[in-house]
Amino acid sequence: MSIPETTPNPPEPLTSAWSRSRVGAFLSQPVSWVFLIVGSIIAFLSLYPTYFLFYGSLTDAPLGLPGKFTLDNYVRAYSDPEAYSLMLNSFIFGIGSSGLSVLFALALAWITIRTDAPFRRLFELTAIIPNILPPILVSISWVMLLNPSNGLINGLFVKIFGMEKGPFNIYSMAGLIYVEALILTPLAFLIVAAAMKSMDPSLEESAKTLGSGEFGVMRRITFPLIRPAILAAGTLNFVRAIESFDTPAIIALPARIEVFTTKIWREALGSFPTNHNLAATYGVGILAIALVFVYLYRRFTSQVESFSTVTGKGFRPHQIELGPWRYVASGVAFLLLVMLVVLPILVLSLVAILPYYHVPTWQTWQNLTLSHFQYVWATPRVHKAFLNSLFLSLVGATLCMTLASLAAYITVRTKLAARGLIEGLVFIPWAFPGTAMALGLLWAYVDFPIPVYATVWIILIAYVTRFLPYGLRAVSSTIIQVHKELEEASIVCGAGFLTTFRRILIPMMRPGVMAGWIILVTIFMREFSATLFLYSPGAEPLGPLLYFLYLDGMRGRVAAIGLVISLISVILIAVAQRYSRWDTK
Repeated sequence: MSIPETTPNPPEPLTSAWSRSRVGAFLSQPVSWVFLIVGSIIAFLSLYPTYFLFYGSLTDAPLGLPGKFTLDNYVRAYSDPEAYSLMLNSFIFGIGSSGLSVLFALALAWITIRTDAPFRRLFELTAIIPNILPPILVSISWVMLLNPSNGLINGLFVKIFGMEKGPFNIYSMAGLIYVEALILTPLAFLIVAAAMKSMDPSLEESAKTLGSGEFGVMRRITFPLIRPAILAAGTLNFVRAIESFDTPAIIALPARIEVFTTKIWREALGSFPTNHNLAATYGVGILAIALVFVYLYRRFTSQVESFSTVTGKGFRPHQIELGPWRYVASGVAFLLLVMLVVLPILVLSLVAILPYYHVPTWQTWQNLTLSHFQYVWATPRVHKAFLNSLFLSLVGATLCMTLASLAAYITVRTKLAARGLIEGLVFIPWAFPGTAMALGLLWAYVDFPIPVYATVWIILIAYVTRFLPYGLRAVSSTIIQVHKELEEASIVCGAGFLTTFRRILIPMMRPGVMAGWIILVTIFMREFSATLFLYSPGAEPLGPLLYFLYLDGMRGRVAAIGLVISLISVILIAVAQRYSRWDTK
């Protein structure tokens, strides 16, 4: 009996065995699974709508229908002679509003941080208070002040000086730039003020010792050191301006000033039949511009870090003694505070108690009414909008901060080779204009297996996707300060990754987490640009409600709702700050 010959199995290649062992070792760590899950979620949120925005611009079929590849949309969009005036208007609007906002912020930061002007600490509130007012309400308040026909300030000029008409016209490019600059000033102030606070006064003192005057010190030392911060604030605000739809919706559309966001609105919502393909094409154009300037912003912020003069030694910035000019400086800061905060809140408060919108007379004060607040109290549509906005704010901010905390842990605390990929994916939506993001989401989810289209869930997805970078920034700066020994001690005691993260890291990161949560809640309460494209009648948040009430001429109701929004934002901020303290039990 013969024994059949057997062919021995060939030896397994060493490289294959080594690769399999590395994969096994990688998957055996709980943090690796967290990386895969978090990375997959962020990649989906970032890349899925980006792909479909391009898809919508390159297909010949309407939204929700299969089509063929075509470049006709780009040919039609950018061969139109009006496209050049549209781009010119967008650049004028972006450069003008960002430049003016940086000038306002620079003046305010210099007065409050580097001078001995009286009440300078009070003026720093301009970086906080404007966040409780939705930008659309700021635009509406200035329209009610500077409307050429019945603006309150124009009406006062006519009555006091006997003019035939008021001197101001908000429905112009200058008015558009001015209002957007006021909205962008707080963000520029935060960037410029941080750079001023981080400067070592010994540099300026050395220049003064060598005989340079205050003006020479500012010109040769102070402003060169903060120049990267100024450029960073300018580029960031340029991106925020050209992607903004709040101010253009209130001022540019009635003034017939066409910018990218108004053109997208006209093609996607403001015409019949709608053309979402052409709107997506313009969305790709504005996204390309935003990406270029976001790249410049990242370059400038890296220069801010290289220009940093802070060391471990504690110091206070050098303060310039202005003498009698300190009252002039306080006057300038007070004027900025009035424009940014006082006038918008005052005009909303006044219009909310007037029976109808008009320039007040002596008889007006006898006819004040609370009917607009009664409308807010008694109208189911308003109740539903408030509930939708609160849901989006609270749930959206919580989801966003949870995802941001996990992403921050991976990017800051681990040594995974691909951890930088997560940060890159997070910041893709940061460059996405709200209108372009909304169009990408419309194309992405119209045929999605899970029915989120035309529901409040698609708005929630948009919020988390677009504003996740804000949460990541807030948490990353905090987790760096938490010593790794605390985490290691928990693991030595037998706790797993999730237990350590929940019981050690999250409590220690609470100030940063709550700071990011507060920022996101206020942003979600007042978000308008993306919401207008994504909402449906059954899922209407406050932004679209305010806009359509304003279009219907219900300015008193708009003002009343705006004041209630501001009050809710203040309450949420106060509660969040209470629970963000280290000593809270």
